[in-house]
This record gives sequence, C-alpha cells and structure tokens, in this order.
Amino acid sequence: MKNDAFSRRDFMRNTSLVAAGAVAGGLAGQAEAGSTDESKILNFHPKMHYRKMGKTNLMVSEISLGGHWKNRNAGRYWDSFANEEVPSDVAKNRTEVVSACIDSGINYLDITTAAECLCYGEALKGRREKMYIGADIHNLGPRGSDRCNVKGQTLNVETCLRLLKTDYLDIWRPQAKMTGKLGTDQLNTDAEVESLVETFQKLRKAGKVRHLGMSCHCRPWFEHVINKYPEFEMVIFPCSAKTKVEGQNPTKDNVQEVNPGHGSDQTQSIFDIVRERNVGVVTIKPYFGGSLFPSCGKVKFPVMGVGSKTENDLARLTLQCILTNPQITAAVPGLSTPYEVENAARASYTRSLGMSAADEQWLMKITDRQWARLPEEYAWLRDWEIV
Repeated sequence: MKNDAFSRRDFMRNTSLVAAGAVAGGLAGQAEAGSTDESKILNFHPKMHYRKMGKTNLMVSEISLGGHWKNRNAGRYWDSFANEEVPSDVAKNRTEVVSACIDSGINYLDITTAAECLCYGEALKGRREKMYIGADIHNLGPRGSDRCNVKGQTLNVETCLRLLKTDYLDIWRPQAKMTGKLGTDQLNTDAEVESLVETFQKLRKAGKVRHLGMSCHCRPWFEHVINKYPEFEMVIFPCSAKTKVEGQNPTKDNVQEVNPGHGSDQTQSIFDIVRERNVGVVTIKPYFGGSLFPSCGKVKFPVMGVGSKTENDLARLTLQCILTNPQITAAVPGLSTPYEVENAARASYTRSLGMSAADEQWLMKITDRQWARLPEEYAWLRDWEIV
C-alpha cells in the first residue's frame, strides 16, 4: 500500500513528456534576470531565475532560504539557545547550507526566531553582502498588542541586529497576529499597524532597516493593510501546489473554486491587489509545514545523506508548481542540508523546461491526498487554497 501510494511507475508508463500548460502559462511576464542588468543582481548565478520584489526593486532569487530547518526532536524549527550559544554541530550545518545557497545563486534569507538570527549570523560571518536578509523575532513582534509601539518594535529589530551581528536588515518583516476576525483584537488594529510604520520610518532614517514587509495568515486583514498602507513593500503568506488563483475561468484544473468555510474573504484575488500596489510576495509553507512528506516528524537533526529521492522529487516539483505564478517573488522552503539546497535550486534551474504530464499527475495525487490529511495545527492552510 505504501509503495503504491508513492509509486510513479504507473504514471510514467505510456505517458508522453509534454510541458504542463500551467507551467508554460506561468512564465509569461516574469521578471527574469535576462531582462535586467545581471551585474546588479546580488550573488548572481546564470541558472537561477530572479524576480523583482515589488517596490523594493530588489532582484531576488525565486528560490530563497527559509530560516527553519529540522531540530533535534524532528520538529520544523529552532526557537532559542541557552545563553545565546549556538551548538557547534548546528553552526557547522548552517554554515554549510548557507555556502550551498551562495554557490547556487540564492540571495534572500527569511528569519523568524532568535535561534535563527544567531545561527545565520555565524553562517554569514564575512559574507553578509552575499544575501539579503528579511527578519524579525516572532515572540518580540506585534503578535502581542503590548509590544505594538515604537519602543517594543525597536527592541525587536535591535535584537535581530545584535544576534545576527549585522548593522542593518534589508527587510524588516514583522509577524502580525495570525488569524481572527476583522474589527476585533484577534488581529492587529490600524493603530497598531501605524505604530509599525512609525517604527520603520525611524529605523530606516537611522540606517537600521531598508524596506518594510509583513507576515500574516489572515487574507482579509492582509488585503486591508496592503490597500491602506503603501509603506509595506512586501508580504509573506502561505502557498503550495494546492493553491489556485481566485477568479480564474473554470477549467478542468480549476473546479474547486469555492469558499472552504474557514472565514476567508474570497471575493477577489490577493494577487490582483499586490500587483496593483506593486508589493512583493514571498511564500511560505510549500510543504504544509512538512506534512506533505511521510518522513515528517521522524527525521531528527542532524540529517544525514541526501534523503529519499521520492521526497526530493516531490519537493522540487512542488516548488516548480508554485513558481508558475508570476506574482510570486520567491518561495522560501526550510532547507536542512546542502543537498536540499541544491535540489530546491534545481526547481528554478529547470523550471523553464516545463513539467511532464506524468510528473504533474503524480505531484497532484500526493498533494491532494496529504491536503486531505492536514494535521489540526495546519488546518488554517485551507484559507489559502484559493487566493
């Protein structure tokens, strides 16, 4: 049964290798490296594709590095370290991963915890100029209303800088309250958002941050903030191979355009809004927080070897599927080994060749199955099925 569920043999047999229509269509209008001065692209690699991150005008690798990676309990991220000391094996792993990223042409790093700031500060020592950094520390950020003030958020940014051992963030991208109903204190109020904007303006003037972004899991709130506050130059939200764009004409591949009943306003596509406002988009959770893979929760740090070929293929095809949307600037998977970096980078290197019909069918079979089995902690991802 297990072998049958993940076998590609049946799909590959008697299936011609043709480019998937969605992939070919998604390439139109993309801001590729070839359309700009390659000498101005940070850490340029000729095989990597780069896209402009909205109003920031930064050219970012479409595959970038998410701050998370597997921890010693087989969890998906590291939160903090005792005495702010990075264990030697962890520092070695992150240095090797960052080296693989730099060698692959990846030029953006997205960080969300104190442990990540410490680790990547060590890994980037002497080569800070190779990567754009977007960061905040989630438990110092605006998820708490008591921290939504200039003093509190200045502490957030300055703590990032201290742990990273850097003088500036390319992007300060605080994590807002994640879910709730508009008009309630379940989400950040306009006054709280305005305190973030005020903090950003002061920190930018001081040379400590260069651009402003935001991470959130609530689409209606995001749409409101993007429309009302032009200071936000990029946003971060989930996107997977299951994601479809709202408002597309019905086709055999887009017959699930319904409200899944989790409170999301699906009267318009958020991609229309970010395009109109020239806002960059970085997407997270490409693998449903890891639950796309059978090995989720079983493989602990340190991860050894190159991993399962089946799961590597699944990861690469998922990223290729996500990148068919030209409004997405970059996907930022968490990467635990140098091989995972190389595999993710190949999603960009080979994307223009298209995806075979067999691969597309295999990918969607597994994606649909694992989507139906989302663990409770990731049920909120259903709000992002149609965006």
